[in-house]
Amino acid sequence: MPELPEVESLAGYLRRTATGLRVARVELAAINALKTFDPPVRELEGRQLADVTRHGKFLDLVLVDQDGQVLHLITHLARAGWLHWRALVPTAPPKPGRGPLAFRVAFVDEDGQSAGGFDLTEAGTQKRLAVYVVRDPQDVPGIARLGPDPLSDGFDIAALQSILTEAGSRQLKGVLRDQSVIAGIGNAYSDDILHAARLSPYRAASKLTPEETAALLRAIHDLLTDAITRSAGSGAGDLKAEKKLGMRVHGRAGQPCPVCGDTIREVSFADSSLQYCATCQTGGKALADRRFSKFLK
Repeated sequence: MPELPEVESLAGYLRRTATGLRVARVELAAINALKTFDPPVRELEGRQLADVTRHGKFLDLVLVDQDGQVLHLITHLARAGWLHWRALVPTAPPKPGRGPLAFRVAFVDEDGQSAGGFDLTEAGTQKRLAVYVVRDPQDVPGIARLGPDPLSDGFDIAALQSILTEAGSRQLKGVLRDQSVIAGIGNAYSDDILHAARLSPYRAASKLTPEETAALLRAIHDLLTDAITRSAGSGAGDLKAEKKLGMRVHGRAGQPCPVCGDTIREVSFADSSLQYCATCQTGGKALADRRFSKFLK
């Protein structure tokens, strides 16, 4: 799933590549992907791309008409979605229900010449990619519910301590992944953040010491900013590989920990898994599946 660094990098890529271009046409290939009906999606056509920004994991394209009226094309890529930039956009309309394509945008330049575009695609059978056309980003329910952005100026030690205190006995892994608590961190970066902070995924949020809270804040800031820095200037098609290469423990079960050399372990759940280092994070104890005890004896 694309998380904060990838969505931030996609926004940067589109700002560099498409700002100033006009929408020539939009094509909906998966009707279930479009979550809004007013304004109609066709109102995007003819508008100029003024900016691209991010709200948590939501990508926001800001489009203006000749009168300066703004519409937002917002997408959430869900678990298996992605944005693919195309220098040449097919002229034939896509066939609904065929393949991974969900939504297409084609641009033209000031002279009306084709200037590329992008496809929103989604692999797999669970179709959760979402597209919204709204006048205000807060009209998107998922954005309205978002917690603070972890890279915002106001996300300091006091803000994090308040979040942890309010979370009470909730496990750190779940707190970091909850978009209504902290916006933008998902399964992958939460694993790596907890590893960098040397904290167990199962640790109760409100039980952290001041030193551990400070370590968690540093890990959140450093890992997210480092991921954005590494991917700066990358094309949209390169971001997935960059994310995978940059992971410390996530997706690396069975491999040596980059800090201590212990074998990275995994806990599997119904629809996800977490990876961690027992030596660095749990005092050498192996975490058990949540259906049993917290620790294997």
